[in-house]
Amino acid sequence: MTQTEGATGKAPVWLKLAHGSGAAAFGIKNGGFDYFLLLFYGTVIGLEPGLVGLAILIALVVDAISDPLVGYWSDNFRSRWGRRHPFMYAAALPVALSYFLLWNPPDWGQTGLFIYLTVLAVLIRTFITFYETPSSALIPELTTDYADRTSLQAYRLLFGWSAGTGMSVVMFGVLLTGPLGMRDPDAYATYGIIASVLIFATIMMSALGTHSRIPYLHQPVETGERYSVGRIFREMLQTLSEKSFIALFLATMLFAIASGLSAALAFLMLNYFWGFSEYQIFIWTCSVFISALLGFVLAPWATRRLGKKRATILLGVLAFTIQPMPVLLRLAGLMPENGDPLLFPLVLGVNVIDLALIIAVQVVSFSMIADLVESNELRTGRRSEGVYYAAVTFTRKTTQGLGVLAAGLILSFVNFPEGAQPGSVAADTLWNLGALYAPAILAVYLAALLCIARYRIDRNAHEENLRRLAQTRKGAAS
Repeated sequence: MTQTEGATGKAPVWLKLAHGSGAAAFGIKNGGFDYFLLLFYGTVIGLEPGLVGLAILIALVVDAISDPLVGYWSDNFRSRWGRRHPFMYAAALPVALSYFLLWNPPDWGQTGLFIYLTVLAVLIRTFITFYETPSSALIPELTTDYADRTSLQAYRLLFGWSAGTGMSVVMFGVLLTGPLGMRDPDAYATYGIIASVLIFATIMMSALGTHSRIPYLHQPVETGERYSVGRIFREMLQTLSEKSFIALFLATMLFAIASGLSAALAFLMLNYFWGFSEYQIFIWTCSVFISALLGFVLAPWATRRLGKKRATILLGVLAFTIQPMPVLLRLAGLMPENGDPLLFPLVLGVNVIDLALIIAVQVVSFSMIADLVESNELRTGRRSEGVYYAAVTFTRKTTQGLGVLAAGLILSFVNFPEGAQPGSVAADTLWNLGALYAPAILAVYLAALLCIARYRIDRNAHEENLRRLAQTRKGAAS
């Protein structure tokens, strides 16, 4: 089946809402891994922070193998429900169940907890790949419009960020308000129940909401060649060898590592480095909704005005120089002291603007993946959305992998005390934490922008690819 006219124009709003809603599952899972996993296992359960990072790194290595295989499988899968939807439906229950178990660990000691966390991290990553990769791979098929693909991606990240933030609001506004505060194990168990139910529900909503588009989607190309391990890896390497993809893959991975490091240390920085109260952290968490909405509006606007590559670089330079600035100014003694009434609104205002820019950068850079699909189809004759978006899924999950590992190593290096009360950590320890955190964030982000500069597909190149594909399909049909 070839693509029909219904998939060549802009996607209607209802379709963007249906497709984007499923990203809430990834956002909830991501928020839990980014903000609470190290805190829960490292300070509440008592697993050494370096072991938490190692467990996530092991799962990351497994991901490096499983993600592209799932992407390739979904590119070449044949069923009456198309290439993508069988994977999306199949992922809903397993990922929800494994996520529930993650927040209800047994009392097995250091070794047992390490094994338990490692196994569940592998399972959750694999199951979420079975949903997130096929679902994201629908973007190039739902619309071929250059700017509208950014809009589709904006809806996904709006739902993803809002859902992850919403669960954080529930945690700080409801579940962590008891006498134990952020160290209450029952709060995390309740969180696991709520989050698992929502993950299941949003995956099903997205799969059902986009089900009607199945007749308009592509089917795998018949080559007559039998599948083999050699063929699979040959075709994946051929797909992933495009220079623009390599540049974008490296940039996206660096973005994810920096975001993961920032997220893993976020509440420790807020609670200990800045000395903010739990109520102030709750307000901080709620402000993410504002940033998500600003990023949702900013990304499509910047794409229309500047094109995707220029928009990513410009927004990125602004975002990634702003983010570490408050920490660097504190290290230089140029910020108000903890407890000063000016400190919280100042740092909060900077964060709202900076996070909106970061979200916009994510939206535009992720949408650049979609424009690789037609370029690759001209080069290889195959539609390989799943392989490309598996790379995006993989790099987004390095947020919990290398990012959490780096965070755990920083905490171990500065000898950050386990279970310490806010205000009781030595000033030298906090200074060392900031001195490692801020330069690391800045260096990784700027390296990502250097990679983006190597991306070559702009609006004109994309439209030329569409024109050449249309001619090829017309010739094949005649």
